[in-house]
Amino acid sequence: MPDLTGDEEAPRAAKIALRGQLITARRALTVRDRSRAASQLQGQILDFVRREHPSTIAAYVPIGPEPGGADLPAVLAAHARVLLPVLLPSRDLDWAEFSGSLAPGPLGLLEPPGLRLGVSAVASADLVLVPALAVSRAGIRMGRGGGSYDRALARLPRSAPPLVLALLHDGELLDAVPAEPHDRVVHGVITPSGGLRLSRAV
Repeated sequence: MPDLTGDEEAPRAAKIALRGQLITARRALTVRDRSRAASQLQGQILDFVRREHPSTIAAYVPIGPEPGGADLPAVLAAHARVLLPVLLPSRDLDWAEFSGSLAPGPLGLLEPPGLRLGVSAVASADLVLVPALAVSRAGIRMGRGGGSYDRALARLPRSAPPLVLALLHDGELLDAVPAEPHDRVVHGVITPSGGLRLSRAV
């Protein structure tokens, strides 16, 4: 068990508590609620994509109550090249191009079966869409705790990085979320009702 100081334990404990609340709230959404939110969110994403014309989008396959709908990669692929994550045993993320098919991966995830492009392939994207349970208005992202996306986002170029947006349900953009030193910020969020909102840090 890690030997944490009091300063390190507090945000970690707060994260665990908030994460539990957010997951419980998502699980309470009905199938109809999820479907309606996914349709609205896809519309908001496509409005942005049609306006900005990214050539390559790094995205993911939403599962269960995650916002965006399981068909999100196919929706995006009609407008740009799409890269999807492949979870490695280390919990790091490799990437592969989405070509229309998906195969079962670890932890119930769906992954593209094609050629693996390496962990640094995310840096080739013009737009990066990431999952999150919540994001603060300052852009602090809180995920499920595996650290996969913190590692992936750390590989983005510091000079002229791609825009990183988290996909959320309504009500998951918060005034503040608990943060630890390894947490990576996002440039903004897209929600079903609110559309694109950039963080205060941008």
